[in-house]
Amino acid sequence: MFQIRPLQLEDNASIANVIRTVSKEFGLAPESGFAVADPILDDLYHVYAQANAQYWVIENQHGTILGGGGLSPLVGDSSILEIQKMYFMPELRGHGLAKDILELCFQFAKDHNFKACYLETTHTLGQAVKLYEKVGFQHLQAPKGNTGHSQACEIWMLKTL
Repeated sequence: MFQIRPLQLEDNASIANVIRTVSKEFGLAPESGFAVADPILDDLYHVYAQANAQYWVIENQHGTILGGGGLSPLVGDSSILEIQKMYFMPELRGHGLAKDILELCFQFAKDHNFKACYLETTHTLGQAVKLYEKVGFQHLQAPKGNTGHSQACEIWMLKTL
């Protein structure tokens, strides 16, 4: 049994640990420019407490955080929300929870009058790419905005809402 809920201040260390663990599992090294190197990783609560931003965590029946994902305005194009930091421990995968988080993101974007969501990812995360395609993301030829990850993430996708 899993529960999705908004990120709370006391979740910072747990979700940072999930992101570091999953990044290591998939070989997403900090020195390559992936999200695991973001200086804000240990204080996501304050990052997502800003306007037009939200992050959700997924916890098991014991209250252990096993994943999460969220969105915030795309740096360089504040008319688009960027899907960010979608990371899930192995025991969460295959339960449809990534899709549930994306649906929350899409609804949040619509509720805040945004017309599109953007993301960057890598071929290493092939299952995630398949999910993004399935929920309506389209591949782009070049990155949007200024995420700071564009050299590490060679896949850029946009979903019009």
